[in-house]
Amino acid sequence: MIRPEELRKISEDKEMAELRQALERQKKLEAEQKDVHQAFMNQHVHPEAKARVTLAVRRAAERGEKEIQVMRFSSAFCTDQGRAINNFEPIWPETLTGFAKEAYETWDQHLRPLGYKLRAQILDYPDGMPGDVGMILYW
Repeated sequence: MIRPEELRKISEDKEMAELRQALERQKKLEAEQKDVHQAFMNQHVHPEAKARVTLAVRRAAERGEKEIQVMRFSSAFCTDQGRAINNFEPIWPETLTGFAKEAYETWDQHLRPLGYKLRAQILDYPDGMPGDVGMILYW
């Protein structure tokens, strides 16, 4: 007959294995998030962006729409984790980093003079905190 201490050992071994697996999953998730952040920080506006945006806004207008979401990214990529965007502060562009900052500058230099407008908004609130940011181009 198996002894109770042997059963406890089996249960403890199972719990430890589950904890190790959870830790490995967490480490993998953190590494993936770091890779996504690094890619975001090093991504640049593609040379074909003008043609893509032109096609996207034309198609949206043909559907009767007056705006398109041109970008979505984690609020964690903002210097204030999305606080200025969430509070509709006029300084929100100053909190952008990486690709979002470059995209904003591209809009400011090339699309704003044509009459396009750009806004940023928090799209979701996981656990009550700002999640993803959407940048919306409208006309």
